[in-house]
Amino acid sequence: MAHSDTIDQIAERVDHLLLRHEELQRTNALLAQQVQALTLERDQLKSRLAAARARVDALIERLPASNAPASPEASA
Repeated sequence: MAHSDTIDQIAERVDHLLLRHEELQRTNALLAQQVQALTLERDQLKSRLAAARARVDALIERLPASNAPASPEASA
């Protein structure tokens, strides 16, 4: 009987480990999807930032050149 109990305990542990493994696989798949979505969002934001910087640089280039140094009040 003790041998049967040991086998039953091992079987229960194996079943538990298999369930835990499946849970971890699902969690890992969800996390991988989140990483992919966040990577895409980051890349889109970087692209938008680069475009905005280009527009700001173009606007700065269009500003008239000023010979007078900027006053501290103007920059505040």
